[in-house]
Amino acid sequence: MVGHFGMVDITAARFAVFGAISGLAVFARPAAVRWPNGHQALAALGLSVLGFSGYYLLLAFGIAAAGTEVPSLIIGTIPVWMMLLGRPAGLRLRALLPGLLLTGAGIALMIWGAWSAQHGVGGGGARFGWGIALALCSMVSWTIYGLLNAKWLQCHTDLNATDWANWLGIATGLGALLLWVAAGSSMVTLQSRPDGMLFIWIALAGGFGSSWLATILWNVASQRLSASLCGQLIVSETLFALLYSFVWDGRWPGATEWVAALLFVLGILASIKAHR
Repeated sequence: MVGHFGMVDITAARFAVFGAISGLAVFARPAAVRWPNGHQALAALGLSVLGFSGYYLLLAFGIAAAGTEVPSLIIGTIPVWMMLLGRPAGLRLRALLPGLLLTGAGIALMIWGAWSAQHGVGGGGARFGWGIALALCSMVSWTIYGLLNAKWLQCHTDLNATDWANWLGIATGLGALLLWVAAGSSMVTLQSRPDGMLFIWIALAGGFGSSWLATILWNVASQRLSASLCGQLIVSETLFALLYSFVWDGRWPGATEWVAALLFVLGILASIKAHR
């Protein structure tokens, strides 16, 4: 949570900003806009749930239940899944086995360390397990999004990466508004809570940088690289998520966490090498 704001409010605010920025970008140059047909609009709506609002909401609740380290590493396996499911026909599964084993060992070690630290002598194991389940669902959601979005862009080479990002943003913004109406706090409640400016700044930063700008760059990469190779770019997100979690906790990683993170990174590097 950010101060006294819940996950639904944070998710809806971030992606409402994403939708607003995308809408402004579209209508700022109406003469150059290529309006989507019905098929494209439905594709944008579906992908917006998989890659944005649905993914982020699942991950946010997963982090609330299981902490930051384990969900970060679970999300960090997305490059591996994208490599397995989106790999070129000539890339054999056997070549990817070392990377998969290293990554799996790193995740297992991090989960074991986090479980021991948080729930080794008391209750709360069910909540921790629920958090892991939610993080796994978010990982599946984004993996499907990454694969389908890459396939869509490569099949529709006439689509501009920025235009498609804007349409994804508009679809996501509409979904965010529906989410807020269905499960978010009322405007009166939001205004009465402290930390309002922090909430606004996080929504603006997340909506612009982590959503709109990142989606444009991701679409450009998806058009120029294979899905399996493009997926390796997400490694940076995992590493920064782990770094942030330790800074937030105000501590250095323990020995188990260092080894787990190292195994994880080595697994990703081995996967990239196999791809080459």
